[in-house]
Amino acid sequence: MKRHKNSIFYIVVTGGFSVLIYWILSKGKFLENGREIVVVASKENQWTQFLTSLSHNLQHPLAILLGQIITIIFVARLFGWIFRKIGQPSVIGEIVAGIALGPSLLGLYFPEFSSVLFPIASLGNLQFLSQIGLILFMFVIGMELDLKVLKNKANDAVVISHASIVIPFSLGIGLAYFIYYRFAPLGVEFLSFSLFMGIAMSITAFPVLARIVQEREIHKTRLGTIVITCAAADDITAWCILAAVIAIVKAGSFVSSLYVIGLAILYVGVMLLIVRPFLKRIGDLYKTKNKLSKPVVAIFFLTLILSSYTSEIIGIHALFGAFMAGAIMPDITKFRAIFIEKVEDVSVILLLPLFFVFTGLRTQIGLINDPYLWKLTGAIILVAVVGKFFGSALAAKFVGQSWQDSLTIGALMNTRGLMELVVLNIGYDLGVLTSEVFTMMVIMALVTTVMTGPALDLINFIFKTKAEAVIDNVPNDNKYKILISFGNNEKAKSLLRLANCLVKKQKETSTITAMHLSLSDEMHSYDIEEQEKRRFDPILEESNLLNQEITTLFKATTDIETDIADIANHGDYDLLLVGLGKSIFEGTLLGKVLGFTTRIINPDRLIDKFTGKEGLFENSPFDERTRQIISKTKMPLGVLIDKSLKTVNNVFIPIFNSEDSFLLDYAQKLIFNNNSTIFILDINNMFDNNFVIESAIDSLQKNYPKNISLMNERTMKKEFLGKQDLMIVSLESWKKLIDSQSVWLSSIPSVLIIKP
Repeated sequence: MKRHKNSIFYIVVTGGFSVLIYWILSKGKFLENGREIVVVASKENQWTQFLTSLSHNLQHPLAILLGQIITIIFVARLFGWIFRKIGQPSVIGEIVAGIALGPSLLGLYFPEFSSVLFPIASLGNLQFLSQIGLILFMFVIGMELDLKVLKNKANDAVVISHASIVIPFSLGIGLAYFIYYRFAPLGVEFLSFSLFMGIAMSITAFPVLARIVQEREIHKTRLGTIVITCAAADDITAWCILAAVIAIVKAGSFVSSLYVIGLAILYVGVMLLIVRPFLKRIGDLYKTKNKLSKPVVAIFFLTLILSSYTSEIIGIHALFGAFMAGAIMPDITKFRAIFIEKVEDVSVILLLPLFFVFTGLRTQIGLINDPYLWKLTGAIILVAVVGKFFGSALAAKFVGQSWQDSLTIGALMNTRGLMELVVLNIGYDLGVLTSEVFTMMVIMALVTTVMTGPALDLINFIFKTKAEAVIDNVPNDNKYKILISFGNNEKAKSLLRLANCLVKKQKETSTITAMHLSLSDEMHSYDIEEQEKRRFDPILEESNLLNQEITTLFKATTDIETDIADIANHGDYDLLLVGLGKSIFEGTLLGKVLGFTTRIINPDRLIDKFTGKEGLFENSPFDERTRQIISKTKMPLGVLIDKSLKTVNNVFIPIFNSEDSFLLDYAQKLIFNNNSTIFILDINNMFDNNFVIESAIDSLQKNYPKNISLMNERTMKKEFLGKQDLMIVSLESWKKLIDSQSVWLSSIPSVLIIKP
């Protein structure tokens, strides 16, 4: 009755008011009498008018900007994925994407399209939006600095850091002496040009370095602590020097710049002595809370904006103010994590790629059009590497580091990445760098960042060490080893319960390793230990309840699926257990479309198609992450579809064909270790027609007569399935079940899908 009542009300209201609107509009026509109404007559038909209007809309500044953002994000993510696959930081791919969208590639081969996508009149909007992204990013960089580590390890770190600045700075000034006459812009003093060349040679990309340290599994070592501290000290020192250089360039002389530097010192003092204690008090009030109220967020954003505004007005650039605002944020890990999460995604994913493209639009590789310029580019790269790499390495060796650690520090400190582009763009905006020098320096930034990974590999090879800390956690013996890889804490508990049931009575001859991998882009150097604790505390609590000892493995990575497979394949494990993930499109109409289209446009699946691992039209019953793990693992793998698995007392195992015989080994383990009751379903009369299966079942019945029940029903009753805790099925049989859309699949319990 209520539904009919609502329907009647809806019809009366919408219908009645529609009639009223029509009546008012009709009466309103009479009001036009006596007024000159100008109706623009058009000779074009309606379709042509529509196309004209559409073309006009496409040329609107907002439409152009939105189109640019869509293109930039898509291309940046694609290039980032490509470079991650070849072992490089994704930021390198995004920088290359920016260059590709600029005059060096897109503008060179498709000038008409480039002029439509990036008209000159639109570049101002792109620049200002990218600057907002940079301000937010520098704010995050400031927050990522762990000043407590800097205090504790300041002695050696400051020596190495300052040496890694002074040496390349001096070499940069020396290089400026030889190229100033030909390449410095007209009207720019040698002091300004040389100082910018010096500071450009001295930069280290702290964010990229920190992620490489995490991915290389050295962040917990003494070397990792030293290099992170060096990079932090380098960042602070370099930005202070850059602020002074900007002041000198803008003032025109060193003496005039003293006024600017004096104001800058006053500004820093106010931030440290007044603003920082105030923010700390706010942080102390909210350090136990899981989220920040809007007024508190407003206070911190206002601090960021005021700091950036003040530093810009003083003349030391808004980015220094953003960095300073981040550095004085309350040093409470939880507080910083919440705030970084609010800011980082917008800055890194949405706005920062705009900066890369804006830099790419300024980078004209076509200007480097003769051998001399390429030789000069090589000389710039050589000076940068000698100054930063070897300068840092020699300083590290001087303070007592081994040659291997010293060279590793040098290779990492030589990483320039995004921070170098920030400095170069500031120099370009100030008119200190010409387009040729800017382009050569961008190439230098790319080369010195790209070489970091190979340089570290070469150092490790020379000193015959292994970079991956994988097998160290697992004893090399004949024990039955299970590796659990988890992302979700609840799934981790279910996986551990299952693993425990497989080895409960064989603890002395078995090991369980729980592993969690996180994307390095989502980790921050200041709270790695906190993240690890947060991830493993629930599963460690569960292991205590089960009285099951486990080993933990926490790793940063750029490719979770590949690393899971590599660790499992090379770790001498007997079984890898993972949970089934879910697609973000699952259960939607878009998901039904993308279920096919992602098989076409997904890069990983295209690779598998061309290598013959998967047919283009093959339908996978798994999400993309699980599918990748299945395809890359070379050892037994179990995929758990978890339906709140608590116990493994009743287990249902369907046998479809002779290849399913290996499932009986897991049945035996569950019976022996967990006293599980196993229900084995003979789908195709395998019990009598296959000797291996028949022998295995006879052995189980003989040894565990009370734990084995044989079945040959073709249809499973819902009541029976409801009493089961777990179903174990082979991978191929599971695919057949999904393809056949068996009606009893909707009633099954948790499922362990095993690939032998």
